[in-house]
Amino acid sequence: MDLDDLRIFRAVVREGGITRAAARLNRVQSNVTTRIRQLEAHLGVPLFVREGRRLSLAPAGAVLSDYAERLLELADQARAAVADAAPRGRLRLGSMESTAAARLPTRLAAFHERYPDVQLELHTGATAPLLAQLRAGELDCVLVCGPVADARLCAEPAFMETLALIAPAGHPPITRARDVRPLTLLTFAPGCAYRHRLEQWLASDGVLPERVIELASYHAMLGCVAAGMGIALAPLSLLDGMAASHAVSVHPLPAEHAPAPTLLVRRAGVDSPTVMALREVMLAG
Repeated sequence: MDLDDLRIFRAVVREGGITRAAARLNRVQSNVTTRIRQLEAHLGVPLFVREGRRLSLAPAGAVLSDYAERLLELADQARAAVADAAPRGRLRLGSMESTAAARLPTRLAAFHERYPDVQLELHTGATAPLLAQLRAGELDCVLVCGPVADARLCAEPAFMETLALIAPAGHPPITRARDVRPLTLLTFAPGCAYRHRLEQWLASDGVLPERVIELASYHAMLGCVAAGMGIALAPLSLLDGMAASHAVSVHPLPAEHAPAPTLLVRRAGVDSPTVMALREVMLAG
């Protein structure tokens, strides 16, 4: 298969259609359409289901999409290895927001000083969507809450966090879920590993939250806890650097729920000089 055909196919998948893919590739639409049809003819299977102007991946297209990402990634690695083994170019790092705030500033500064030719892009999000973006080839590596069980991915411990409950100031001691009042959860959207931990802890005591309020940042979350709206779960490393932490009470979780490993995850077999340089900095301790 021609790598250029695979790049066109990948663009159509990522952009969700011929028109946007043609604009992204700076090609005319008819050229993109022709190349996709030629690829389908070469493989002998339809790659897309066509419904008017809308395209969705056919089963064969979904299989090819994963292989195309890996083949193009290997091609880029080969090109970089032949041209220059020094880390350079774009590096797309995904991270949980708490990790980005508490753990990354000094490490990214060290990375930038050591490898000034690398253009680093930082994307924050929850564990589940970050892993999905990594598998899709939209990110080069991610820092997420473990465990991660996927043969397509390589995961290594980077940091160990200690999670704690954050409640309004003056809240009585919390030793079990039934001690929490009011039982409103302040948390991120589904897909957040810490939210899952909090829900597991509540369920272990047979407790269901009365209400869940989804917020987009820890600053908003901490402010809402301080105002008495509910409880949240956060790593202690994050609280140390937040100004409003004095306005809340901190309660340790039981030992079986508190430790939360943060893993550096990359696609298995993707060992580009740039990704490995970041790995070296992140795992330096």
